Amino acid sequence: MSFSLGNSIVITVAGASHSESIDVSVKGLPKGEAVDIGAVNAFLKRRQGGGSSYTTARREADEPVIIQGLEDGALTGEPLVAQFANRNARPGDYRKMRTIPRPSHADYTAYVKYGDSIDMSGGGFFSGRMTLPMCFAGAVCLQMLERRGIHVQAHILSAGGVTDRGFDPVSQEADKRADHTLPVLSGEAGDRMVSVMEAASADGDSVGGCIECKITGLAAGIGDPIYDSVESVISYGMFGIPAIKGIEFGEGFGVCSDYGSNSNDGFCIRDGRVSCITNNSGGIQGGITNGMPVIFRVAVKPTPSIYKPQRSVDLEKMEECELRIEGRHDACIVPRVVPCIEAMAALMLADMMSGEGML
Repeated sequence: MSFSLGNSIVITVAGASHSESIDVSVKGLPKGEAVDIGAVNAFLKRRQGGGSSYTTARREADEPVIIQGLEDGALTGEPLVAQFANRNARPGDYRKMRTIPRPSHADYTAYVKYGDSIDMSGGGFFSGRMTLPMCFAGAVCLQMLERRGIHVQAHILSAGGVTDRGFDPVSQEADKRADHTLPVLSGEAGDRMVSVMEAASADGDSVGGCIECKITGLAAGIGDPIYDSVESVISYGMFGIPAIKGIEFGEGFGVCSDYGSNSNDGFCIRDGRVSCITNNSGGIQGGITNGMPVIFRVAVKPTPSIYKPQRSVDLEKMEECELRIEGRHDACIVPRVVPCIEAMAALMLADMMSGEGML
């Protein structure tokens, strides 16, 4: 099992959904860099549940206790270590599912791999709760990047079949979000998404969606070809977020039915610098940034914990059975994944830039 991520900036996580705490260590952060913990806490609030009918009723404070690595608001050069208490855990909700795997969860594969020696309450260390330490580390990296003129923003591009408008792929300016409870660009699209999410929740079901991310302010020349391409590094981090099932950059799978004459990004000169007329490459060519905004989209599956009866098996009796899941679950996890995408993008980008001596 690997609980560490990164090469120059390395995060290591420990704990599980219903353990006493979730811990994180971030090694390799530059000494003396300022960290606004208030801004970090505000960022972490964005991934919390319990604020609407379509998110889990579980509420945790999710405020980090800093063990080491930060003094008077600045990084000391030691690993930055933080701890998050799990105070609202209810492992009893999952007791009867110890030998009856939930469909599309990690229950069965974890049982095959590790037996019944690990606690899978709430998904154990497969849980979406493990995005909390990722978001903490990413929030710190976001602050470092923003001081260098690099900005990361994400929004819900679609949820439950309702589509928002996309980011401007060429502009280096931030796209304005709507004044809405959901992170969307169109308030009208947000309203329709909420209606779909609430309907799914009322029906005991769930819906998935797509999240789009835009990174601006990047210089050309970041990344390497082949296995250390910007696409490879970002994708590796993204698939560490539970529920992510796909990723595309730029035009993505649209290239399958396109022509080169339309898909190719012609070059031009803007403000005395080489630029591109379009950005179908998503800001990356040959695995290296070309100075345009990096644009990518990720697919988020419907939350597998639903209240409808589902078919499963009893692993002890080796019999087929019907499973009715209890507990507290999201009818749509997509809104809470948006800050996770921003955090992971910032973390992987900061790791690449640190390795190239750019931080």
